[in-house]
Amino acid sequence: MARTLGIELVDVDPDKVVAKVEARAELSTSADAMHGGAIMAVADTLGAIGTVANMPRGARTTTIESKTNFFRAIPVGSTLTAESTPLHKGRTTQVWQTRLTGENGKLAALVTQTQMVLHPEGK
Repeated sequence: MARTLGIELVDVDPDKVVAKVEARAELSTSADAMHGGAIMAVADTLGAIGTVANMPRGARTTTIESKTNFFRAIPVGSTLTAESTPLHKGRTTQVWQTRLTGENGKLAALVTQTQMVLHPEGK
């Protein structure tokens, strides 16, 4: 999915994931703006990457909840910047918040998601 979206990771560590995505026509609505589902998928991907950076070896993750607020459009041809930070890093769940901004630095969307940490059998 990250490849399909064109996610370019800028920074990945256990407390922050930053990426950039070009708003391409393939990811747009008829209004020449990045599709909301594509924006949500970018955030979901970054939250999962952040969770993986905090999980024990052999564990997996899946999204169990996601909430998105949209504030403004990301025009086709512009660059979206996404920054995910953890709100909670527990043993079985992690909650990540992703701020998605346009080239002007203004907030375009805010996503809060909960990731379940799936531990290997018996661990």
